Amino acid sequence: MSTYVYGITTSSHPSLPDGMEGVGEPARQVRIIKEGDLAAVVSDAPEGLRPKRRDLLAHQNVLAETGAAAAVLPMRFGSLSPDDAAVAGVLAERADHFKERLEALSGKVEYNVKATHDEEAVLHRVMSEHPDVRALTEANRKAGGGSYDDKLRLGEAVVAAVKHREAEDAAELQRVLGPVAAAVSVGPESTGWLANVSFLVERASAEDFIAAVDEVRKGQPHLEVRLHGPLPPYSFVEPGPSEPAETHH
Repeated sequence: MSTYVYGITTSSHPSLPDGMEGVGEPARQVRIIKEGDLAAVVSDAPEGLRPKRRDLLAHQNVLAETGAAAAVLPMRFGSLSPDDAAVAGVLAERADHFKERLEALSGKVEYNVKATHDEEAVLHRVMSEHPDVRALTEANRKAGGGSYDDKLRLGEAVVAAVKHREAEDAAELQRVLGPVAAAVSVGPESTGWLANVSFLVERASAEDFIAAVDEVRKGQPHLEVRLHGPLPPYSFVEPGPSEPAETHH
């Protein structure tokens, strides 16, 4: 039977959640595989596991329980290994990497920040920042809406100005929040968000990070900023801050 892996931690972890319930229906018992200085938090893998709400929550609960007392490298939902021996083999083979990551993530949590534009507010901002767009708008208004070509030209100018603003706002978000974080990981671009960035934050200074996010909201009222966290540091398992970040095309 395959082994389901929740996360990796040290074998000296003070409160490994041996025996708690994990994924599956009926829920599989969580157990610990120790190999040298490392330990994997695992259970038997249920057949045909799908990301249902109950199982996603069970995965998160095991990680929350494990991560409450000491650092844990969280695995993504659905991480499977052929068997316990294979898990122990990976722990032995990549021991140095896992130890370095555990040290880097000790006492830290992840916050994910997504931002998008308030459409009306960003149009006001674009008008105030781009006299050429304002002049085109005014000329079209005076001409009773303007010709098809005039409207097209104005539309293109507005789209270009908003795109420019998106890039500037995404950079500004990282410029303000980056210094309050230990590391930054830019997520894949997704439709609807001008920024999708994860920050590794010292648990002890999480309030400072949340305050910095609030400052961004106040200072940039044309932005809608969503904050998710604290989360297990999924985005920082690898590559780590000590390694070059992956580039997303």
